[in-house]
Amino acid sequence: MAAEDASLTPPQRRKRTGLPLAWLGLLPFAIFATLFLILPTMYIVVGAFRTADGTPTLANIVNLFQPSILSAYWISIRISVASAFLGCVIGFAIAAAVTLGKLPHWIRGPVMTFSGVASNFAGVPLSFAFLATLGRVGLVTVLMREWFGVNIYALGFNLLSFWGLTLVYLFFQIPLMVLIITPALDGMKREWREAADILGASGAQYWRIVALPILLPSLLGTFALLFANSFGAVATAYALTGSSLSIVPIVLFAQIRGDVLQDPHLGYALAFGMIVVTGIANGIYVWLRARTERWTR
Repeated sequence: MAAEDASLTPPQRRKRTGLPLAWLGLLPFAIFATLFLILPTMYIVVGAFRTADGTPTLANIVNLFQPSILSAYWISIRISVASAFLGCVIGFAIAAAVTLGKLPHWIRGPVMTFSGVASNFAGVPLSFAFLATLGRVGLVTVLMREWFGVNIYALGFNLLSFWGLTLVYLFFQIPLMVLIITPALDGMKREWREAADILGASGAQYWRIVALPILLPSLLGTFALLFANSFGAVATAYALTGSSLSIVPIVLFAQIRGDVLQDPHLGYALAFGMIVVTGIANGIYVWLRARTERWTR
């Protein structure tokens, strides 16, 4: 009996010492998340409910219902919905073509690589790229005017507008959709399509009755994630439009860094509202993604 107890001792010791070492690998992530995510978020939330002298107040939250601020939220929501919807539609078509279509297998690698790069290409470089391409004296604008006699700005196009900013956002929204929806498409079991074929279902019926209902939670979740991704983008919008388009991130920047409209605690309240909106969108994405994973296991 003593020998049996002695034989169990080393594994028990390894188990006790292994747990702290396993958790030690998460320590850098925990430190980074605490310093650059949790603490700044707490600072913003606390600041949204305080005055400049530190007195608790709800005035900052009440001021969010000013017509100008509500208009900025509405414009931001519309741009986010438009870019998320178009990003989902176009990105889904691309992902379906490279995963389920009959394209050559070597195309998938470059498409996924480009999507990984483009989904993180934003801010000042992206704004400059579009201004140099589709600005009033951009390359494509000039070539279309000189070669084809088409002046896109005379036809009503304006890069520094609602649809112009939406177009710029699509540059990183579409690749992000491709990256997220591709694993869900890979999880579609071949047996489902074979069973549908055996039962005499057409391709359209298979997608309408089988594939899309299974993918719907993933599609809706990705739409919510793309919405949050667009809603929180500030560097691209500010570098492209400046203050000509009043969206929430630009109004927030003016409240915190501006010389005329400076009111940091109202800026904290604006940021708090953005946190609430993006938090709800991300929560929907996590919940729907969990539902999708149960189908594709």
